[in-house]
Amino acid sequence: MKVRFCAHNKGKGKVVKRLRESHPKLDMKVKDCIKKCGPCHKTPFAAVNGKTVAGIDSDDLYRKILKEMGE
Repeated sequence: MKVRFCAHNKGKGKVVKRLRESHPKLDMKVKDCIKKCGPCHKTPFAAVNGKTVAGIDSDDLYRKILKEMGE
């Protein structure tokens, strides 16, 4: 499972920290740009195995990422 965050997305900080604590072996990276500028400026989001996953806030995004992971 690959999870990628854009360094410019304002909603990523809390989600990255929670995922690192709860899933230390997850293939997760914060990249300078993941070329998904539309959602990047509107809402917290991540690319999970290439699929854009967005949340209303960081807690919602975290739950949606876990759901994509099958948890």
